[in-house]
Amino acid sequence: MALPGREQVRFWGVAAAVFVLALWFLGDVLLPFVLGGAVAYFVDPIADRLERAGLSRPGATAVITVGAILLFLVMLLAVIPTLIYQLIDLVQVLPQLFRDLRSFVAEQFPSLLDENSRIYQALAAVGETLKSKGVVLLETVLGSAASVINVILLLVIVPVVSVYLLLDWDRMIERIDELLPRDHVPVIRRLAREIDQTLASFIRGMGTVCLILGTYYAVALMLVGLNFGLAIGFIAGLVTFIPYLGALIGGALAIGLALFQFWGDWVSIGLVAGIFVLGQVVEGNILTPKLVGNSVGLHPVWLILALSVFGTLFGFVGMLVAVPVAAALGVIARFIVEQYLDSRLYQGKGHRDAE
Repeated sequence: MALPGREQVRFWGVAAAVFVLALWFLGDVLLPFVLGGAVAYFVDPIADRLERAGLSRPGATAVITVGAILLFLVMLLAVIPTLIYQLIDLVQVLPQLFRDLRSFVAEQFPSLLDENSRIYQALAAVGETLKSKGVVLLETVLGSAASVINVILLLVIVPVVSVYLLLDWDRMIERIDELLPRDHVPVIRRLAREIDQTLASFIRGMGTVCLILGTYYAVALMLVGLNFGLAIGFIAGLVTFIPYLGALIGGALAIGLALFQFWGDWVSIGLVAGIFVLGQVVEGNILTPKLVGNSVGLHPVWLILALSVFGTLFGFVGMLVAVPVAAALGVIARFIVEQYLDSRLYQGKGHRDAE
């Protein structure tokens, strides 16, 4: 005998409440495990391909682990120190660049910056905010990330968790499938497939797009000679998963810096602008259609809302789980709408009688 609907709602409501409470109270503790699970999910298709090529699951996991270690060592020695220094310098330089911009506008358009005007007061307030909040924010983030405990968690526990989860991924999926309520197995499997397809398209596809574009922006801007090119490429690539936002933020920051660094050298300024135009053309016409697909099912506004809500409630861990939860809720919402459109509540009694 199936469990009554009211009892099922109560059960799943309690499960959701436990999940929320776990994120609320154990967010910092769960961080390495969430990151490890995300890494395992991201590279599982690579392990599956290596298995199809003839390797065992432990062998495929070993190959991926060795490759990841080598890549991490290269990044640690060649990229990460420079990136951290550039990010620190960029935050420290931004207030000065803003003051230079205000001086330039004051020389060229003195009427706009009368000390009693609202524009002048607004620009002054923005400059002070950048100076006070920007440095404090970066110092807080770097201070938190540089603590001994967090370094140990992120550099030791995350790889270990990732390796163990990747090794047992297929067995875990099979075990979860065995534990599904028998009456709802077809529906849950269908929803799980759709959620997996959405996540695979978005996380794996957009993750690859972000990596490619971030690398392209960083290398191209450094070749042009722009200061902080690596940091700007990192920022632009990081937020590329929100359409147009990465190019908008990175392009505005890069062109703004180029105007101060290359003022009068319009060729260099044009090259900086052209780098972002070319990046958008390649992303929109090649990378996103090939790696992500045309229909992901995650609207940018829905993503921003999920990131904002979960980030505010649960911190950094909340931002990590925001995309999977948003994808799951989107799939479930579409399923509910589909059921509603097929119900008598929507179609009415007359429609049923006509059939």
